[in-house]
Amino acid sequence: MHKSHNVSVLLYHLVCPAKYRRVVFTDEVDARLNEVCLEIAKRYEIKFIEIGTDYDHVHFLVQSVPMYSPTQLVRIVKSITAREIFKLVPSVKKKLWGGEFWSKGYFVNTVGQKGNEETIAKYVRNQGREKEYQQLHREQLTLF
Repeated sequence: MHKSHNVSVLLYHLVCPAKYRRVVFTDEVDARLNEVCLEIAKRYEIKFIEIGTDYDHVHFLVQSVPMYSPTQLVRIVKSITAREIFKLVPSVKKKLWGGEFWSKGYFVNTVGQKGNEETIAKYVRNQGREKEYQQLHREQLTLF
């Protein structure tokens, strides 16, 4: 990501499970999740390289700026997507007993010396369990 005085290449792999590990990722939820994430990218300095759903959780491959810590990045993504999914697909709130969309936990990893964008993207695609991994969004990483 280019700024006026610096360039940064910070790439994170986020995994966010649905509350109670419920299977809430239908085609409709997947489509709305993708739309919401692309809207987040317009308003925040977060670029979604890849988004994919798998059974009861979501994998995000995101690029961001040093201004956002990994925790802040996760908080932004989880809070906005949860609020908007409940608003756009009300049946999900019923499935989750009116509670929260995401579980409290998450996994975040940086892509560094031992991995690269393609390695992590391949790992994400190969995580399928009962439901085949479904890629919702893919974008080329911006380097320079």
